[in-house]
Amino acid sequence: MPVDSGDTAFMLVSTALVMLMTVGLAFFYGGFVRRKNVLAIMMQSFAAFGVVTVVWILVGYSLAFGQDQGGFIGSLQYAGLTDVGGDPHPRYGTTIPALVFMAFQLMFAIITPALITGAFADRMRFSRYLIFMGIWSLVVYVPLAHWIWGGGFLAQNGVIDFAGGYVVHMSAGFSALASVFVFRPRVIPAGASTAPHNVPYVGLGAGLLWFGWFGFNAGSALAAGVLAAYAFVNTMLGGSFALLTWMGVNWANDGKPSATGAFTGSIAGLAAVTPASGFVAPWAAVIIGILAGAGCYAATKIRARRRWDDSLDVWACHGIGGTIGVVATGAFAAPWVNSQTGLLYGGTSLFLVQAEAALLVAAFSFAVTYVILKVMQRAGGIQASEATEEEGLDRGEHGEAAYD
Repeated sequence: MPVDSGDTAFMLVSTALVMLMTVGLAFFYGGFVRRKNVLAIMMQSFAAFGVVTVVWILVGYSLAFGQDQGGFIGSLQYAGLTDVGGDPHPRYGTTIPALVFMAFQLMFAIITPALITGAFADRMRFSRYLIFMGIWSLVVYVPLAHWIWGGGFLAQNGVIDFAGGYVVHMSAGFSALASVFVFRPRVIPAGASTAPHNVPYVGLGAGLLWFGWFGFNAGSALAAGVLAAYAFVNTMLGGSFALLTWMGVNWANDGKPSATGAFTGSIAGLAAVTPASGFVAPWAAVIIGILAGAGCYAATKIRARRRWDDSLDVWACHGIGGTIGVVATGAFAAPWVNSQTGLLYGGTSLFLVQAEAALLVAAFSFAVTYVILKVMQRAGGIQASEATEEEGLDRGEHGEAAYD
């Protein structure tokens, strides 16, 4: 098929929107941390633009979307962007230039390791983070992208993921959980507060993330059409109903509706609806949002009781949110939306493969990330010293301060 100018324009805008999400994440996480660490965690998000782009154009894109090699990885046919130009990719986005498809997928690859940083906020040495991000992108993100989106064995088994429930949210969430068992807990003096230092930053970040999410999900249709419309509307519904649910549960439990809770609830809902957005009817997106609002809120309480120092609840929001979303996709996928039949319509096999894949992705992401971090820890340390933590990573790692 020839390149379509309308679809290409739509995908360029969607790509820019997904790029903006990483900026939103920097503000979202930046507002949550203590004031002495805001620049450090924002730098971790922005650094992903550089490191992951290099990895992606050299080999990452090719290994994810090149010709399948035994179901586990792609070939090196597109290494260094060889043959990636104005003609469409032979299998993906057949009405847009392959260069646009590559750039769109790059934005997903950038934000995913940046999501993990919320788990070890205030603690990781910046130089070690850069190394970790490059390794993690190659050995966790790229294989998962190929298995599910690039024609790998999970796709061959019928697993579906419209915009990143497995590839983005579960991989980041369960990798975040792995980091909890490697990093020692934060140094928090008795009586010191760990409350968000700038709640308006959190709100700004959540708003930018939500705005960008329309490109994240609707853009995954790879064309401006009916499927993109379903994904767009379902994105709004999932985020909105999760926000209301989280806020309601929080209000009932604590007596007041927390602003940070509402912001976090919206992100949990958006994460959960992501894999389903192009497969389900709008009413199902409402249910997914409600399940995510309640389920992810409960996960934060479980994390707190177990004293896991996942600083910004990455596992609870993205790991659990993504899991809810991929399983719900298997339950609610409507054949008239995108030719997939969920459990509700008699598609038992889809539900089972979705659930099995969730277990595999969670275990793979957790185990490989744990090994990466453990090896790096033994090879030279990954965590800032207690003295640097007490001073703050802004000054200790970057020699700057966010505020005079």
